[in-house]
Amino acid sequence: MMSIKEIKEDLKRKLSPKRYEHTLGVEYTAACLALRYGADMEKARLAGLLHDCAKYLSAKDKVSACENYGIPISDYERKNPELLHAKLGACFANEIYGVTDPEILSAITWHTTGCPSMSVMEKIIFIADYIEPNRNQAEDLPIVRPMAFKDLDACLLRILEDTIDYLAGKKSVTDPMTQKTFEYYKGRK
Repeated sequence: MMSIKEIKEDLKRKLSPKRYEHTLGVEYTAACLALRYGADMEKARLAGLLHDCAKYLSAKDKVSACENYGIPISDYERKNPELLHAKLGACFANEIYGVTDPEILSAITWHTTGCPSMSVMEKIIFIADYIEPNRNQAEDLPIVRPMAFKDLDACLLRILEDTIDYLAGKKSVTDPMTQKTFEYYKGRK
């Protein structure tokens, strides 16, 4: 596996400066959440660092790379290929950066849509991606950020609900997996 230093150097070359700053913010936030919830901090850092490692590819190249690696593409993802960076990121984390830990790879895979019955690590990366210090678009960040350190599931549900509401407001269709994840956590509340 590549060292953290080598991974950072490679990502700095591939990602835009803004995306790289976001990546470092997710790495930092994931480490903080891991400390809070007793998860493996090094795994959280690595998953946070690599969560967007395939984001630099164009939509067409994401589809092509998924097809080359045999990664299944849903109808929704075909219409919204920017979502493929999550599955492809897990693949790149393994193929390019040498990450073999299934917990890290799964956290990268589900950091965009979520999935029912998420592990603590999956929740940490999903939430860290939303709340990291460089993010400022979501109106509810002042509410969601402290919530992340009090109740991971409540925070996850709030982010999913806000995401679905935001997409509905834009007259966009929600990814079926995000909807399924929301229903799962709403049912557990």
